[in-house]
Amino acid sequence: MKTRLAARDDAEAIRTIYNAEVVGSTVTFDMVPRTIEDQLQWLDEHSGAHPAIVAVDEADTVRGFASLTPYRPRPAYRMTVEDSVYVDRTNRTAGVGRLLLSELLVLAEAHGFHSVMARIVDGHEASIALHRACGFELVGVERQVGRKFARWLDVALMQKLL
Repeated sequence: MKTRLAARDDAEAIRTIYNAEVVGSTVTFDMVPRTIEDQLQWLDEHSGAHPAIVAVDEADTVRGFASLTPYRPRPAYRMTVEDSVYVDRTNRTAGVGRLLLSELLVLAEAHGFHSVMARIVDGHEASIALHRACGFELVGVERQVGRKFARWLDVALMQKLL
Protein backbone atom coordinates (compact mmCIF):
# COMPACT_ATOMS: atom_id res chain seq x y z
CA MET A 1 0.00 0.00 0.00
CA LYS A 2 1.27 3.48 -0.84
CA THR A 3 -0.06 7.02 -0.99
CA ARG A 4 -0.05 9.52 -3.81
CA LEU A 5 -1.75 12.79 -4.66
CA ALA A 6 -5.32 12.25 -5.78
CA ALA A 7 -6.03 12.75 -9.47
CA ARG A 8 -9.25 13.45 -11.34
CA ASP A 9 -9.18 9.81 -12.48
CA ASP A 10 -9.70 8.84 -8.80
CA ALA A 11 -12.99 10.75 -8.57
CA GLU A 12 -15.30 7.75 -8.90
CA ALA A 13 -13.39 5.63 -6.39
CA ILE A 14 -13.30 8.50 -3.86
CA ARG A 15 -16.99 9.20 -4.46
CA THR A 16 -17.89 5.56 -3.85
CA ILE A 17 -16.02 5.44 -0.53
CA TYR A 18 -17.44 8.77 0.61
CA ASN A 19 -21.05 8.16 -0.43
CA ALA A 20 -21.12 4.88 1.51
CA GLU A 21 -20.51 6.96 4.64
CA VAL A 22 -23.02 9.65 3.62
CA VAL A 23 -25.88 7.17 3.37
CA GLY A 24 -24.79 4.64 5.98
CA SER A 25 -23.09 6.39 8.89
CA THR A 26 -22.69 9.54 10.91
CA VAL A 27 -18.96 9.96 10.25
CA THR A 28 -19.83 12.71 7.80
CA PHE A 29 -22.62 15.19 8.37
CA ASP A 30 -23.31 15.34 4.63
CA MET A 31 -26.74 13.92 3.92
CA VAL A 32 -26.85 13.95 0.12
CA PRO A 33 -24.51 11.68 -1.86
CA ARG A 34 -22.03 13.42 -4.12
CA THR A 35 -22.47 13.38 -7.86
CA ILE A 36 -19.43 12.83 -10.06
CA GLU A 37 -19.50 16.56 -10.84
CA ASP A 38 -19.44 17.36 -7.09
CA GLN A 39 -16.52 15.01 -6.63
CA LEU A 40 -14.54 16.52 -9.49
CA GLN A 41 -15.10 20.00 -8.07
CA TRP A 42 -13.94 18.76 -4.64
CA LEU A 43 -10.79 17.36 -6.22
CA ASP A 44 -10.14 20.65 -8.02
CA GLU A 45 -10.39 22.44 -4.65
CA HIS A 46 -7.88 20.07 -3.03
CA SER A 47 -4.57 20.85 -4.61
CA GLY A 48 -1.54 22.88 -3.67
CA ALA A 49 -1.31 23.51 0.07
CA HIS A 50 -4.65 21.77 0.70
CA PRO A 51 -4.14 18.45 -1.07
CA ALA A 52 -6.18 15.29 -1.34
CA ILE A 53 -4.29 12.02 -1.31
CA VAL A 54 -5.26 8.42 -1.92
CA ALA A 55 -3.97 5.13 -0.58
CA VAL A 56 -3.63 2.59 -3.37
CA ASP A 57 -2.76 -1.09 -3.44
CA GLU A 58 -0.31 -2.76 -5.82
CA ALA A 59 -2.96 -2.70 -8.58
CA ASP A 60 -3.40 1.10 -8.06
CA THR A 61 -6.90 0.52 -6.67
CA VAL A 62 -7.97 3.31 -4.30
CA ARG A 63 -8.51 1.91 -0.79
CA GLY A 64 -8.92 5.23 1.02
CA PHE A 65 -8.46 8.95 0.70
CA ALA A 66 -7.66 11.92 2.89
CA SER A 67 -7.46 15.68 2.58
CA LEU A 68 -6.46 18.93 4.20
CA THR A 69 -8.87 21.85 4.08
CA PRO A 70 -8.70 25.35 5.50
CA TYR A 71 -9.97 25.28 9.08
CA ARG A 72 -11.91 28.55 8.91
CA PRO A 73 -12.18 31.27 6.23
CA ARG A 74 -10.87 34.22 8.27
CA PRO A 75 -7.20 35.15 7.62
CA ALA A 76 -5.99 34.59 11.20
CA TYR A 77 -6.77 30.86 10.80
CA ARG A 78 -4.64 30.45 7.66
CA MET A 79 -1.93 28.41 9.43
CA THR A 80 -4.48 25.87 10.68
CA VAL A 81 -5.99 23.08 8.60
CA GLU A 82 -8.57 20.36 9.17
CA ASP A 83 -7.96 16.78 8.16
CA SER A 84 -10.40 14.23 6.75
CA VAL A 85 -9.65 10.52 6.40
CA TYR A 86 -11.92 7.90 4.79
CA VAL A 87 -11.11 4.25 4.25
CA ASP A 88 -13.01 1.73 2.16
CA ARG A 89 -15.02 -0.49 4.49
CA THR A 90 -13.18 -3.63 3.35
CA ASN A 91 -9.80 -2.18 4.37
CA ARG A 92 -10.52 -0.74 7.81
CA THR A 93 -8.05 -2.82 9.82
CA ALA A 94 -5.21 -2.86 7.30
CA GLY A 95 -3.42 0.33 8.45
CA VAL A 96 -4.75 2.42 5.56
CA GLY A 97 -6.03 5.20 7.83
CA ARG A 98 -2.69 5.44 9.64
CA LEU A 99 -0.83 5.56 6.34
CA LEU A 100 -3.08 8.35 5.05
CA LEU A 101 -3.06 10.46 8.21
CA SER A 102 0.72 10.12 8.60
CA GLU A 103 1.24 11.36 5.05
CA LEU A 104 -1.22 14.24 5.57
CA LEU A 105 0.82 15.38 8.57
CA VAL A 106 4.01 15.32 6.50
CA LEU A 107 2.28 17.39 3.81
CA ALA A 108 0.83 19.82 6.36
CA GLU A 109 4.25 20.44 7.85
CA ALA A 110 5.86 20.77 4.40
CA HIS A 111 3.29 23.46 3.52
CA GLY A 112 4.14 25.39 6.67
CA PHE A 113 0.98 24.79 8.67
CA HIS A 114 1.18 25.06 12.46
CA SER A 115 -1.94 23.24 13.63
CA VAL A 116 -4.05 20.36 12.32
CA MET A 117 -7.58 19.95 13.62
CA ALA A 118 -9.81 16.89 13.44
CA ARG A 119 -13.57 17.08 13.96
CA ILE A 120 -14.82 13.56 14.68
CA VAL A 121 -18.37 12.49 15.45
CA ASP A 122 -18.26 11.60 19.13
CA GLY A 123 -18.27 7.87 19.66
CA HIS A 124 -16.31 7.07 16.47
CA GLU A 125 -13.65 5.33 18.52
CA ALA A 126 -11.61 4.05 15.57
CA SER A 127 -11.04 7.56 14.24
CA ILE A 128 -10.36 8.97 17.70
CA ALA A 129 -7.82 6.17 18.35
CA LEU A 130 -6.19 6.77 14.95
CA HIS A 131 -5.76 10.46 15.68
CA ARG A 132 -4.42 9.77 19.18
CA ALA A 133 -1.90 7.31 17.71
CA CYS A 134 -0.71 10.09 15.38
CA GLY A 135 -0.21 12.56 18.22
CA PHE A 136 -3.54 14.39 18.34
CA GLU A 137 -5.07 15.42 21.66
CA LEU A 138 -8.71 15.92 22.54
CA VAL A 139 -9.25 19.66 23.04
CA GLY A 140 -13.02 19.78 23.36
CA VAL A 141 -16.44 18.44 22.52
CA GLU A 142 -19.08 20.38 20.62
CA ARG A 143 -22.42 19.24 22.05
CA GLN A 144 -25.33 18.38 19.77
CA VAL A 145 -24.07 20.38 16.81
CA GLY A 146 -25.27 17.92 14.17
CA ARG A 147 -28.44 16.00 13.48
CA LYS A 148 -28.55 12.95 11.26
CA PHE A 149 -30.73 9.84 11.22
CA ALA A 150 -33.04 11.58 13.75
CA ARG A 151 -30.25 11.79 16.36
CA TRP A 152 -28.39 14.73 17.86
CA LEU A 153 -24.64 14.26 17.42
CA ASP A 154 -21.66 15.60 19.34
CA VAL A 155 -18.32 16.31 17.70
CA ALA A 156 -14.98 15.60 19.36
CA LEU A 157 -12.40 18.23 18.48
CA MET A 158 -8.81 16.97 18.33
CA GLN A 159 -5.64 18.91 17.55
CA LYS A 160 -2.00 18.32 16.72
CA LEU A 161 0.54 21.12 16.79
CA LEU A 162 3.27 20.67 14.19
